[in-house]
Amino acid sequence: MELGKHIREYRTACGLSQEDLAERIYVSRQTVSNWENDKTYPDVESLLLLSVLFDKTVDELIKGDVEAMKEIIENDAKKMQMLALAGMVVAITGAVAVVCGISFWDWGIVPSCIIGLLVWGIGMFMALKVERLKKEHDLVTYRELVAFTRGEPIDRDNPKSRRARKHRFLKGAALVLLSACVGAVAGYVGFMLFG
Repeated sequence: MELGKHIREYRTACGLSQEDLAERIYVSRQTVSNWENDKTYPDVESLLLLSVLFDKTVDELIKGDVEAMKEIIENDAKKMQMLALAGMVVAITGAVAVVCGISFWDWGIVPSCIIGLLVWGIGMFMALKVERLKKEHDLVTYRELVAFTRGEPIDRDNPKSRRARKHRFLKGAALVLLSACVGAVAGYVGFMLFG
């Protein structure tokens, strides 16, 4: 694989850091690092932006890596879809196990919750794998995710994509806090109803 080496060479020849390059082509620094280390490959739009920025043809950038890139992206898209579907099914199964264990199967609250949480945890592990793949391919918005899974060019230069990439850490922290609050309220309501 030559693409990662070419990106690194052209980037350093232009006097750009990974962060500088990432800003100019609307991806994260981690994405540029993944490209340079041959962990992931740029999508078509990113290749075109790199081509213009480095003043090289796309052919000069990729030199024989096209089939490998297509295969990796297709495999990751299929893997992401399978993990998302399986994770959702397993997480729902965990929730159903808790409800049915308490209501119909007389397992008791504690065993039902333990079994349900274990099964639900497996589903959440699969969801984390999907999130890791999304991060590797710098997929932030739903539109980008759909384009990736369909093998279409990803438009990262639209207002929604740019806005979604700003303050990602703060948005994630706010989402975690909100989730914790919802979980606490649900736990309290469950305790009041069943406790």
